[in-house]
Amino acid sequence: MNAAAGSLGPRSARRLVKHPVVGYSARVILAYDIGTTHLKGAVVDAGGRVLANARVPVRGLPGAEPLASEIDPDAWLSGIALVTAQLGLRDREHLKGVVVSGNGPTLVAVDITGEPVGPALGWQDRRAVDEAELVAEFSGSYLDESFYLPKALWMMRRRPVQYARTRWFLPSAEFLDFVLTGHAHRVNSTPAFAELFWNESAIRRVGLDPDRFPPFVEPGDRVGTVTGQAADSLGVPEGLPVFAGGPDFLMSILGAAATQPGRACDRTGTSEGINLCWHRPVQDRRLLCFPHIVHGVYNIAAILSSSGSSLSWAAGTIAGFDGDVDALIAAAAGAPPGAGRLLFLPFLSPERFPLWDPHARGAFVGITRVHGPDEMARAVVESTGFAVRAAIEVMESYGAQVADLRATGRLSRSPAWCQARADVTGRRVLAGDQEDADLVGNACVGFYGLDAYDSLAAASESLVRFDRVYQPAAAHREMYSGLYAAFRTACVGLAETFSGLG
Repeated sequence: MNAAAGSLGPRSARRLVKHPVVGYSARVILAYDIGTTHLKGAVVDAGGRVLANARVPVRGLPGAEPLASEIDPDAWLSGIALVTAQLGLRDREHLKGVVVSGNGPTLVAVDITGEPVGPALGWQDRRAVDEAELVAEFSGSYLDESFYLPKALWMMRRRPVQYARTRWFLPSAEFLDFVLTGHAHRVNSTPAFAELFWNESAIRRVGLDPDRFPPFVEPGDRVGTVTGQAADSLGVPEGLPVFAGGPDFLMSILGAAATQPGRACDRTGTSEGINLCWHRPVQDRRLLCFPHIVHGVYNIAAILSSSGSSLSWAAGTIAGFDGDVDALIAAAAGAPPGAGRLLFLPFLSPERFPLWDPHARGAFVGITRVHGPDEMARAVVESTGFAVRAAIEVMESYGAQVADLRATGRLSRSPAWCQARADVTGRRVLAGDQEDADLVGNACVGFYGLDAYDSLAAASESLVRFDRVYQPAAAHREMYSGLYAAFRTACVGLAETFSGLG
């Protein structure tokens, strides 16, 4: 594999047009997303329609360290080959580009031949606590231990042999781009992200080698074409242009058209992200705030670590559901709103929002003899809604406004889940038939890269549509406000107990 770095030229320097080009309806984009539990692929046309899709499970590597989260990068490549085979890729002459997104901050180190030097450090890996503090000291801004630079420093300190072999540090999506094209790069939608991901000053000051960090490109930049080697191993057509995608949350924002102030993408999965588009920045350590992928506005974000994973845990643990999340949600829908005043704290892994506490634990609060599996299921379903409500509360305390939640992910297909989310948060919830907003967002980037639109926002507005709207039930507003207050009290009151448990 060619390990050279580079791009075929910045997207901003290329010709832009204001309208789709003639014959554009025959063009389709091949989109891939590296998720936490699944690797997905789709063929998306110019109308935003998913013509074919496929997914395969992704499994992390077993480990004894509680804060560790590692993945075999070769498993991603096997998954891409399988997904590509399942897609079939008929009418290959209509395929005009490939765009890849991936979960982050996941870090892959590859050697001079392009082979991974060891397991990828997943976004849930939080071992780099000391390294995060050192990076923050030298960068002048706080960086969570899950972020890229603390992970790279952790590898240098704790796995020096792997670090010595490393030629490039790559996020998950860029790793696949590298395999497809032989070109190393890092996708960056705004200069502010450069300081967050690869702070150049901090890299040198903490002793890392800056030559191991590839150059930046922008979403929609053409970063190469699929090589013959990649075509043979993965089944992706040789010579197909590859356009830079990037982090899955950015693609989901585009795929949910959360591109105008007041629109928020509610990205559900193993974790959950709330990304609000707003006029002005909000500075609060509990939130993340960056310039939006759409220029001129900001992305205000809150991340919940244990959202979908709480539902999966409950479905596999509470009697009667046998691991079936759909059965859990159906039972929750049959229980009374508020779950008989039963609360659940969905902190099953080191939590970011609303606690930012590596010691946080899960808990049922207020359980009595009258509570059964259905009420417990309801409490779990409602719990992440309370965490999202807490995020909205913080955002709006700074003057921002959340007009709606645009649900994406598998849970967005469930009317019962969407209605519960609307009732608990007090915000209308929009949903559509296409759950994989990140893949639609990839298509937005691809068509933008083909010069079909003059901006990513224009591509998003054209390709994204919702067909279901869930309004919060006024009859439950007062009850949920009381339960939300109790939820916040429990989060604060049990923090010391959680810390004592280690």
